Amino acid sequence: MLAPAKTPAAVIKRLNQETVKALHLPDVREKLSGLGLEAVGGTPQQYAVHLKEELAKYGRVAKAAGIKLD
Repeated sequence: MLAPAKTPAAVIKRLNQETVKALHLPDVREKLSGLGLEAVGGTPQQYAVHLKEELAKYGRVAKAAGIKLD
C-alpha cells in the first residue's frame, strides 16, 4: 500500500495498523493464498526499504534488457 508524499505520520501509522490487522484475518489470508499470494505485514519503514530494493533490482533488469519508457 502506498500513500501520497507528506501524508501525516499518524495517518500512515493508522493505515499500517489496520492493514496488518486485516492481513491476519483467516478469511483474508485464505483468499490471498488462493490467489497465490502470501500475506506479509510489517512497518512502513520496512516497506520503504523493500520498495527501494525492488526498484533498484528491476531498474537493473530493465536496463540490461534495453527496456525504455515511451
